[in-house]
Amino acid sequence: MFSEDSAAEGAILIKSIIMYSSSPLAFHIICDKAAQEYLEKRLSLLKHPQHDILVRYYRIPQEDMKKRIEREGALHTDHSAGVPGLMKLFIHEILPPTVQRAIFIDTDAFFISDPTQLWARFKALQPGVAVSMPSHPEQFAPDWHHANRICSCIMLLDLARLRELRLMDSSHYREDSQHSPALAPPAFKSMFGEPVPDGDSGRMKYDGVKLGDQGYWWAIVSHRPEIFEHLPYDWEVSSCLMDMYHTGLGDDDVDEETERRTQLHTNNDAEKGRTILPKMLHFNCLDGVDRYYEWPGWKDPGNDLARRWLPAVRHHVGFKWIWLNQPASTATLQVETLFDVKFADELFSESRSTAGGGPQ
Repeated sequence: MFSEDSAAEGAILIKSIIMYSSSPLAFHIICDKAAQEYLEKRLSLLKHPQHDILVRYYRIPQEDMKKRIEREGALHTDHSAGVPGLMKLFIHEILPPTVQRAIFIDTDAFFISDPTQLWARFKALQPGVAVSMPSHPEQFAPDWHHANRICSCIMLLDLARLRELRLMDSSHYREDSQHSPALAPPAFKSMFGEPVPDGDSGRMKYDGVKLGDQGYWWAIVSHRPEIFEHLPYDWEVSSCLMDMYHTGLGDDDVDEETERRTQLHTNNDAEKGRTILPKMLHFNCLDGVDRYYEWPGWKDPGNDLARRWLPAVRHHVGFKWIWLNQPASTATLQVETLFDVKFADELFSESRSTAGGGPQ
């Protein structure tokens, strides 16, 4: 979360997780000062959580993020998320090795069910799988290298496996000839070709990458499909598909077969014949606003998206933080802030220097 606007959205996501969770929670929030200050005001209202909660802020300056991208060698983005958006490729390097798994979720989403169900999916992943996200094989966008066939908006990340694979490259890693090369460069070159000069900057870049980090994730999972697994659409009911699979609030007595027959965009091997049962809503692609709940379309009584989902948006935005308190609970809220955050490649370089190692 980099900006107050992203924190305003992310606070609703965090609130929804606390609302529905049947398990203790740990939030690892990579952010700037403005985002942290916004979140702290809300979280300070939570005195008696139902379950133990850890909130850890990782404060990384923009300059440090840019330097990590430069050490990779050729990453580039023209996506509105900018440099912070590319950090989704480095979560395994930012979070410490003690955090072995994590769920990443874009800020413009919220749960309508227990997130413990999503965490349980880690146990169901096939051996060797490092990342699970929704996939849309029927999508078609040659100019994007078909990067819309996945959505990195929600990802189950086996961080330990990504570290083992050495997902992203770095000049620090390239100095050590005794270690295996990173996974990503061959994937990027296979999809985008060799890096080309980036104008007058003197840097190299992969050309034609669209959708920010998602374009790079698409190259990775296309090149190494054995580390990828589809995540059911229940966890990504997305307004980028404006019809949201044609599901929504209403008709509370509908049966699954009737619901299934009205669904859209589900005729693929991963979802064929299955009824979408929404568990998380994602309000992306609502252009013109910095906070999805301020989208003008919500005020249009004839808007189909508003008719189906506005009550859910209003409920989760307006649900008061103080209502999360459970006075009889003995659970605690623990808050930490890490300022001197170093990427794993930096720690790797420091460890080699301490051990007396140098370029081989």
